[in-house]
Amino acid sequence: MTILAVDDEKLALAAIVEQLGKVLPDAQILAFRKPSEALAAVREQPCEIAFLDIEMREMDGITLAKRIKRLYPQTNIIFTTGYSEYSTEAFSLHASGYLLKPVSTEQIEEELENLRHPVQLQNGNKLQARTFGNFEVYVDGEPLSFRYSKTKELFAYLIDREGAVCSNKELMSVLWESDEPHLSYIQKIRKDLQTVLEESGCGDVFVSKWGGCGINTDLIDCDYYDWIAGKPYAINAYRGEYMTQYSWAEITHGSLEYEFRKNLEGHA
Repeated sequence: MTILAVDDEKLALAAIVEQLGKVLPDAQILAFRKPSEALAAVREQPCEIAFLDIEMREMDGITLAKRIKRLYPQTNIIFTTGYSEYSTEAFSLHASGYLLKPVSTEQIEEELENLRHPVQLQNGNKLQARTFGNFEVYVDGEPLSFRYSKTKELFAYLIDREGAVCSNKELMSVLWESDEPHLSYIQKIRKDLQTVLEESGCGDVFVSKWGGCGINTDLIDCDYYDWIAGKPYAINAYRGEYMTQYSWAEITHGSLEYEFRKNLEGHA
């Protein structure tokens, strides 16, 4: 995750960077005292979240926010200021948050849990799985590449099963939707998954058992798992789609939809 921090006061900028480092130690923080330099950096490297001071000499934070949003509308803007009178104008820009200085770690954590455009806040694991929408899996931000297309589907199913060890028979039935034997192919894609994870430094994620396999969910950052845990970013990130490539995912999708609609009715 990349976070932008802009404040033309040296001590104020150092303070917000220090607090962000405590809350998100694995994030890349781009810190600038000149808004023009910050805008140039954003053009080269988009950021998910921008903490912007409002009163700055070269360019005020409202103007900077408008220019950032023109480039990347999904950027979460959080204003930091010593004055409250700008709140109306700030929220007219659909800002994600508005913090009065001095900013504390507790304030930052609260804003991150209620972002207008949710992003996954990594827990420090190398491997990240995205299940809302199409299923995708990454290691340190780079997508994993498998030898067989069924390997990716196998991994998706193991994630859907939330760490339960699945027998080869169950996997064959789900992945091929038939009772025909595919034992040799199952063994190939199991081996492919294990090899790819080991080569990516995530070998401990795969759990191999006699006649079956599973995964260690504690070593995976996953939006679905965070949704189960009730984390606000994950609840906000669900948009009615779950592992859309795979028909077997409809069972879990149905459960997500039920809870989603129940929550909507509860807030009506």
